[in-house]
Amino acid sequence: MLNRYPWWKNVLIVGVLILGALYAAPNLYRPDPAVQITPISSGENVSAGAMNEAKRVLKDAGIEFFGEEFSERLGLLRLKQEDQQLQAKALIQKVLGDRYITAVNLAPTTPDWLLSVGAQPMTLGLDLSGGVHFLLEVDMEEFLNKRLKDYLSDVKKSLRQEKLRYSRATRNDKNQLVFSFRDANVLEQASSKIRTDFPEFLREEREETKEIVLTLTEQKLRELEDYALKQNLQSLRNRVNELGVAEPLVQRQGRNRIVVELPGVQDTAAAKKIIGRTANLEFRLEAAPGTGILAKETFEFKRPERQRTADLERALILTGDRVTGARPGFDENGMPQVNIELDRVGGARMTEVSRKAVGRNMGVLFVEYKSRTNYEKLDEDGNPTLEKWVEKNIISLATIQTTLGNAFRITGLEAHEASELALLLRAGALAAPVYIVEERTIGPSLGKENIELGMMSVQIGFALILIFMLAYYRTFGLFANIALAVNLLLIVALMSILGATLTLPGIAGIVLTVGMAVDANVLIFARIREEINNGLTPQQAIHAGYERAFVTILDANITTLIVAVILFGAGTGPVKGFAVTLSLGIITSMFTAIVLTRSMVNLAYGGRRVERLSIGGAVA
Repeated sequence: MLNRYPWWKNVLIVGVLILGALYAAPNLYRPDPAVQITPISSGENVSAGAMNEAKRVLKDAGIEFFGEEFSERLGLLRLKQEDQQLQAKALIQKVLGDRYITAVNLAPTTPDWLLSVGAQPMTLGLDLSGGVHFLLEVDMEEFLNKRLKDYLSDVKKSLRQEKLRYSRATRNDKNQLVFSFRDANVLEQASSKIRTDFPEFLREEREETKEIVLTLTEQKLRELEDYALKQNLQSLRNRVNELGVAEPLVQRQGRNRIVVELPGVQDTAAAKKIIGRTANLEFRLEAAPGTGILAKETFEFKRPERQRTADLERALILTGDRVTGARPGFDENGMPQVNIELDRVGGARMTEVSRKAVGRNMGVLFVEYKSRTNYEKLDEDGNPTLEKWVEKNIISLATIQTTLGNAFRITGLEAHEASELALLLRAGALAAPVYIVEERTIGPSLGKENIELGMMSVQIGFALILIFMLAYYRTFGLFANIALAVNLLLIVALMSILGATLTLPGIAGIVLTVGMAVDANVLIFARIREEINNGLTPQQAIHAGYERAFVTILDANITTLIVAVILFGAGTGPVKGFAVTLSLGIITSMFTAIVLTRSMVNLAYGGRRVERLSIGGAVA
């Protein structure tokens, strides 16, 4: 029989509508603006005193709050007013100091019964709900110092292999390497050797003092700077991916700065711990008894409860730059550990050193380049100054029991410390230290106007289409309008399920999808009217209209979908946001414009005698 769906198909359509409504529902529950407090160190907890201080400073400033949540690692205060978030964050951060990270957050209000089925509200982008913006500055001076230190070691090794004895080898304050010799003949041979092995240096021979001064060429300096920026960009992108942030922006700015934007992220605590922490590792042997004071350094252990120190050799075995893989795990005693994998050069170096050091202890140093804003000390323009410092702490000191290769393990950590360290190493060590010189949390209030304007554009477009379709296509226009509303519902549901981020360009994609969905129905209804005018009965015209318009609609939507996929793959940021909503809108509009409207038409007209169709003047 014409224009009748089997019962299972109607049940399937109803099931899709129910699921769509279920997973779109969390977007009706607006999150509360909140301020979150977390300890800056993974091993510390939020104290009751810190929470009391936070509440006191908010009360003194007249900022209303409610819904206090307090646990060992998290403190949360929900605020009455959205526009007071940034003020509250600044006040709490100032009173708590550097032990805690204060972040603005959006505390969810989604009911537990929705969360239990995996229903989550969709994420809004940086331009709609705000997010976090970091401006990072790469410390090129520190990077070059490290590279020159490596070069100094390499040149000394090269000269020793040729038995060219030097009396002194140093690095001066002009970033130059200076080698002193007692014999002019040796100086000449050393200069020739350096010219062959290290062409990246300009050589200056000072015969009166028997010295060779090496200066990196301008081209090599540029290459090193570019390498540091590119390596840091890649590592930061990897870290952002580890955080699971949708549609992030990580890009270079100028010669030594990097911009990181995390749209939809109001909880900056986790982001700052991973992105802001420029951690690296150093592997060193423990200094043997009797080692000279110039050949060793004393370090404290990272975990404060150990309250002890150890002497490590100044000479490095290798650094975290050589780590290619890291994953947390547990040893045979059930204690946390990090399984480390090294690259070929690192593995060879570790094998060479550990073979001669079986029975000795090897220390693993956790190196952090930190910065903080000093509100007491101002610069010439009256702005707070940025203080930088480096912390090096021992996280592991274990005996080398056998020759190590490119795979070994680090023990002596807590489970959360092992997980965090593995994440940092897996994402890749930073080639050069970076410091956060600007941190800007873009609150939801700043995106409020964008949301209102975007929603207004959708509402106006939606309302005009509803009026036109109802006035021109009458009953069939009503079916199209219902399908259009369901289409928007399904787009929201799919974006929520997939965890996609809605941006301002994404709203433009939704507006375009609304027009495309109606276009499909216009094609179908026009075809039905044409078939009626050609003499077919209403039932035959309905069947022929849907069947013959389907191919045209499918071709048009597939070509648009291909373009949307290309935009998503090749584009970045706003372009991806547009491509996501457009792609999802094409898929949902195919369902609502063809399947859903056909179901409603079948229920209204199928299986009975129809003399006239209310489809804009077409009469059977």
